Amino acid sequence: MRFVYGQIAWMVATILVLTLLGSLSYELFFVLTLIGFLILTELTAPVTVTPKWRRRLMWVIVIGLIGFGIIVVRRILEILPPEVFAW
Repeated sequence: MRFVYGQIAWMVATILVLTLLGSLSYELFFVLTLIGFLILTELTAPVTVTPKWRRRLMWVIVIGLIGFGIIVVRRILEILPPEVFAW
């Protein structure tokens, strides 16, 4: 449960900071939440025995990295001029 509480605290803090800075967006929230998730996963990793629920975190990480890749590609396509693509 410490992992879940830590993730919720990170997400609430992220929303508060982004709101205070006036830059709250879904993409930025997703990226910062993913970063927090990865940090929390490493900080709470057990040394000797890996519980069964921790092995399932790999799927969440893979899905998060795919989402991050989609965000990066969309941002790159927004930056590039339309003449770069022939379609």
